[in-house]
Amino acid sequence: MLTHYSAGDTGAGRKGVGPLIAPLSDTLRPLRQQVFECVRAAGLIPRVQVAKDLGVSPASVTTITSELIDSGLIEEIAAPPREGETVRGRPAVALGVRASAHRVVGMKISDREQTAVLVDFAGSLIAEESIPRRPGPMTVEELLVVIETLLARVCEKAGVRRADLSGIGIGLPGFVDNAEGMVLWTPLLDSRNVALAALTSQRVGLPVWVDNETNLVAMAELWFGAGRGLSDFAVVTIEHGVGMGFVMNHRIYRGTQRVGLELGHIKVQLDGALCRCGQRGCLEAYVADYALAREATTALNWGHKEGQSITVLLESLYDHAKAGNATARSIFRRAGRYLAVGLSNVVNLFDPALIILSGERMRYDYLYAAETLAEMDNLMINTGRPRTPIEIHAWGVRLWAHGAAALALSAVSETLLAANRDIAAQ
Repeated sequence: MLTHYSAGDTGAGRKGVGPLIAPLSDTLRPLRQQVFECVRAAGLIPRVQVAKDLGVSPASVTTITSELIDSGLIEEIAAPPREGETVRGRPAVALGVRASAHRVVGMKISDREQTAVLVDFAGSLIAEESIPRRPGPMTVEELLVVIETLLARVCEKAGVRRADLSGIGIGLPGFVDNAEGMVLWTPLLDSRNVALAALTSQRVGLPVWVDNETNLVAMAELWFGAGRGLSDFAVVTIEHGVGMGFVMNHRIYRGTQRVGLELGHIKVQLDGALCRCGQRGCLEAYVADYALAREATTALNWGHKEGQSITVLLESLYDHAKAGNATARSIFRRAGRYLAVGLSNVVNLFDPALIILSGERMRYDYLYAAETLAEMDNLMINTGRPRTPIEIHAWGVRLWAHGAAALALSAVSETLLAANRDIAAQ
């Protein structure tokens, strides 16, 4: 099954955000956190329904929600009457996250465009901003200037002061240690092992969290998209590189050293094509945009086009393929076969409930044509059961920044809930 999916506006109306965790599926989390996350995921929910969903007593929910209201994290909201219903006496109330309590910014830093969104505590979009840039590595100082400029612009657009923010989430390609706030390597910087979270925090005076950009696409799907009701799913992105984010038990899985699941750097050809990571034979070196452009330049004798941008080259390659050029089609077909190798490995290793293909290159449908899916079927372990469903999600660049905002919202809420727990224990 292959489904195309287009996301709506995440900022419209009072909607729940965050993973929809089944009742009693994760009893290790403190009840206060479970109650808050239940309210956040629902958008609006009566106390009695919270108690029912979590399988706890209404009295416990009443006590905890009163503490969360006093802390300013949630609020009571008059529930609108049902159609044709006559309200007598005190109107019914529901619980919702206090949207104005906190605001955060999420950023996607990429080779061609920097994007930021500013959202409230309920995850609703307030403002967004983008800055184009020339491809190529930057110095750390140049990156900090980009971040500060983007922050200033999105705050100005929202009419929000920097001091009114509770934190910033940043996503960028490469090997990123989220726990340490370290960028071990990224094609965007001319240096390695950069303490980007600490440096940015010192620069802007706010808490900062960083992560690999594909983890944040998975985070966006977990909070705002098709992954909200799934405990396990994979996101594979194809842009300038090939990335993978994996959600396991409603959480981003990063590995022991927090840099795992680099699908783009699994080896599909010994001593093969050179990858931008410096090694040879990586999946990315056959599927990413620079790989397609390299193949087009060689196979189609496009040496005279080497000065053109990768985007222009790929558009030309796609136009030739659509027009019936056999060589252009074979380039996409070959890349699709390598992609099938990568996706079959994901299924064989993790058996996810869903694989989401995302990223700018998903507009090139040759990459996921019927032949690619058939190749994937041939490479998967034959269990006799249906293949893992695959969806193509036509998100724009704002999704990546929204994932970074979800990273910040998650960190802010967990910090606040921990602080409340400590106060309550005193």
